[in-house]
Parts: sequence; structure tokens; C-alpha cells
Amino acid sequence: MKYLVVDDSKMARKMTIKNIKEVIINDIEIIEAQNGQEAVDFYKEHSPALCFMDLTMPVKDGFEATKEICEYDDKANIIVITADIQELAMKKAKENGALGFINKPIDQTKLKMMLEKLELI
Repeated sequence: MKYLVVDDSKMARKMTIKNIKEVIINDIEIIEAQNGQEAVDFYKEHSPALCFMDLTMPVKDGFEATKEICEYDDKANIIVITADIQELAMKKAKENGALGFINKPIDQTKLKMMLEKLELI
């Protein structure tokens, strides 16, 4: 199964990938994008089962990338992973198609609960 991890911080991507690999034990392929435009392009190219999206990034932010991906694929599974969990940001991301939110740094228990809730593991 393919997963797309989108964050402009290489360290944040590494931490997210580490947590994903510890929660999802099955054989997985992880694709990394460092901005929202790459996220849209890689989503279209690879059709991942799940996308972990940061919100604050250069070139194209996570709000716009989420919206574009969900317009392209109305069955897209996008979980926002961000330090910006303000109510207004959460509302906008949900309106754009995000299914859920996880605070940075990622807590493995919350990640597992989110994936189970969305029936993705």
C-alpha cells in the first residue's frame, strides 16, 4: 500500500514516516513531497491510499493541495499533520476535504486511533 507524506521539513517527514512504519506493520511504500504542488503531482502519479498533509508549506500550502487532490479524487484519504490546530484552520481543511487531524509531534496512539477510525488499517 502506498502512502504520501507531505511536509516542507525533512525532519518532520522522517518522524512521520518512522511513526507510520511503527503503526502500520504491513508492506508499505512511502512517497515524500516537500510542498503542496509536489503533493498534488505525486498524488496524481502514484494514487496513494492515504496522504499525510502539513498545512504550512511553500509553493502551495496544504489547504490548497488538499482541495486540489480532493477535486481530482473525491475518495482521497487525507489526514492533516500540523502544529496549526486552530479551529479556523481545522474548519478550512475539513471543508477542503481533510478527514482528520493529528498534532505535531505525532503521537503513535493517536495515529493508530485515527487510522482505525478511518478503517485504513
